[in-house]
Amino acid sequence: MDSVARRLQAVFKPGFAKRAAVWFVLVAVSVVGRLWQPVWDGQPLWNVTPLTGAAIASGAAFSHPVVAASVPLTALAVSNLVLPGYGDDWKGLAMAATVALAFSWPVLLGGLVRRRRIAAIIGGSLASSLVFYLATNFATWLLTNLYPHTAEGLLACYVAALPFFRWMPVGDVVWTLALVGGLFACRGEANSAERIPRETVAAA
Repeated sequence: MDSVARRLQAVFKPGFAKRAAVWFVLVAVSVVGRLWQPVWDGQPLWNVTPLTGAAIASGAAFSHPVVAASVPLTALAVSNLVLPGYGDDWKGLAMAATVALAFSWPVLLGGLVRRRRIAAIIGGSLASSLVFYLATNFATWLLTNLYPHTAEGLLACYVAALPFFRWMPVGDVVWTLALVGGLFACRGEANSAERIPRETVAAA
């Protein structure tokens, strides 16, 4: 029994419940935020979703990159149960993998975000938007026959995608500031609550 208790204590160590709550909140916000808008061609019409902000916030909240990346990947998997898929063939799987990588790599920016510099947060968000735009439209050009597989066709693909990209950077910056700011605010309140009993004891 003692060994079982020690193992449980190792798993549910102090702070586990808080980290689990942060994980679930980020996933829930991402799913709801991705499904709230109309769908065009299988994807959110305006591309204003919390996924990039949730990925950056999870990178700041969780030191392990796999745990951090599980937030946007889980949100994608859950929301894709409702949204139309990318296709069942290898091209659909390749497109799904491209989208997953484009939404999950921003967790690597968590180290910069932890410094709480607004410029780093906004810059990371805009960089994430640009990478998503370049990667997913390159995959569209490469994996489909919508555009000629030439330099002119690739340029036409990027130009055609601009109307769908125009709101994405704005949404990513707003969601990133909101989620990262909320994360830091919760941490500040938690630290203040932990200091109160110590200060009370010292005063007594």
